[in-house]
Amino acid sequence: MPKGGRNDTRWLESHHGSWRVTVAVPRELQKTLGTRLKKPLNTDSLSLANRLKFRVVAELKERIELAREITLGSPRGVMREAVKIAELSRRVTCDEERDELQAAIRERAAEIVGPDAREIVDPRTGEAFPLPDPGRAALATDFVAVANGRATPLATHHAEFLAEAGNKERTRADDVRAIQYLTDWCRRERLPATLEAVTPAVALRFKRALGELAGGIQPATQKKYLGRLSVYWAYMAENEYVGANVWAGLKVKRKKADPRDEERAFTDDEVRRLMEGPAPAKLKDVMAIGALTGARLDAIVDLKVKDCIDGAFTFKPQKKEPCARDVPIHPALADLVATRSAGRAPDDDLFPEWPKPRKAGSLRERSFKTSNAFTEYRRLVGVDQVLPGKRRSLVNFHSFRRWFITKAEQADVPEPLIAAIVGHTRTGITLRRYSQGPAMRQARRAVAKVKLPPLDGVPVPEVRGLRPTAR
Repeated sequence: MPKGGRNDTRWLESHHGSWRVTVAVPRELQKTLGTRLKKPLNTDSLSLANRLKFRVVAELKERIELAREITLGSPRGVMREAVKIAELSRRVTCDEERDELQAAIRERAAEIVGPDAREIVDPRTGEAFPLPDPGRAALATDFVAVANGRATPLATHHAEFLAEAGNKERTRADDVRAIQYLTDWCRRERLPATLEAVTPAVALRFKRALGELAGGIQPATQKKYLGRLSVYWAYMAENEYVGANVWAGLKVKRKKADPRDEERAFTDDEVRRLMEGPAPAKLKDVMAIGALTGARLDAIVDLKVKDCIDGAFTFKPQKKEPCARDVPIHPALADLVATRSAGRAPDDDLFPEWPKPRKAGSLRERSFKTSNAFTEYRRLVGVDQVLPGKRRSLVNFHSFRRWFITKAEQADVPEPLIAAIVGHTRTGITLRRYSQGPAMRQARRAVAKVKLPPLDGVPVPEVRGLRPTAR
């Protein structure tokens, strides 16, 4: 029976004529959860059950994972357990139940501390005293505070925040990672991983330590994580979950960049070598579009046939672009687009050779493999520049974008028009706020002014330009 088909019965069983989901429980958790977790789908249709089951399977597996974390005493599991107890405590109405709950909290706290691994002996009397593990003791203290409603775990409102923010997957991943870094740091510093514990002074300490986490986080990434924490705290302050945004105003000092270390545009001769080299068609076509539109790699490989009609590409919004962007198809790309569009439906991919990541939930962009293939090819044809002590090359696929902008400027295309074509914010309030943008005919003439260097095997001398004195 093929997996994933309409007759697939994975995680399903028929019960009294209706389908339900069933998930096996690991042996070590069966005393707590039983041998299997089950949940009815309330349908007798196998095809409908197959569509409904995956969400339920994920829900039951999350329940199993939470039970595992609680059993192992992991901080995440313990805190989630404490939140559940706090919710239960709020519903308790009589003193007897309240006393029973308090006894259970104390008993659980003792379990979290665990058996004493060490003892300290009084040298005068020889009497031994238990010496609990400091980390487990701190976790037990946090557990009691949260279970009694005196403290709130850092991520209590995070799922709610993510749902309302509606950010892209990569931003959501940054949000989750920032909270995890803060939680882990609090544990290492023997601080409660709670909202109440994160004061302005603690936030400043975390900012200073952030560069040492995960093997050294670069200043730009530190700034990103602090920014995501600030947005989360601002959301909580607005909803009166916290008193103020303790991250507001915290800034990361960045070393002054050495102009020699900055990524750069390709030279004309590098473009010639890349376009003349033995690249496969699926890569050469992507390079050609990058060079003659200035578009980012992921926007190119994500094109569909319907995005290449009426003489223009429609590139999906990226970075801070508010909406999709139309860019004229360069005359030198007309045959490429016609060939790739022939015989395909409007919703078909223009580059099916570069599919999306197959792994469910992957945050990698569609262009991930394209980028790797380009890097390998670029090095093959000798287009590279890595400075001593550095890991990244000063040239990459984005260098096509820089090359296009350089060539457009050298062809006397006005800066606002270049910005509109490549999706940059145009300078000045008049153009940025009041103008509806240049006409397509203006953009078409501008794009056509950019020419690929002669592909005749002859090296192209570099044209010297005036380096900008400020950015």
